[in-house]
Amino acid sequence: MCKLFIGADSDLWQPNTRSIRIDGFVTSVRLESFFWGTLADIARRDGLSLGRLISRLYNESIEEGHDIENFTSFLRVCCSRYLSLQLAGEIPRDINTPIGSLDADGILSRERKRHAKPVHSSAL
Repeated sequence: MCKLFIGADSDLWQPNTRSIRIDGFVTSVRLESFFWGTLADIARRDGLSLGRLISRLYNESIEEGHDIENFTSFLRVCCSRYLSLQLAGEIPRDINTPIGSLDADGILSRERKRHAKPVHSSAL
């Protein structure tokens, strides 16, 4: 079973640090190559540069009231959710469909229902 993962190109897990400008401030983000590639795919779908996508993710998260103490973990989760939502059929695999054109509220609602814990009635 593990060979599927162990046999992958080791470049996928090599960390790369990139300088990113967010609101005029330069910061560095260190992610594995796999995540940089996934973020680039997400950005490309909406015609954004990688830097612009990361800046938007950061700013919109702050606007929603999230405290992004570990921004790199947040970016990894964004990538994982993107791939998971594709597998669930919520995000089309067609890269010509922009993420911004999707019904985010509907997707989030269906996702909550999929992950909701079933309510069990207690036996009397």
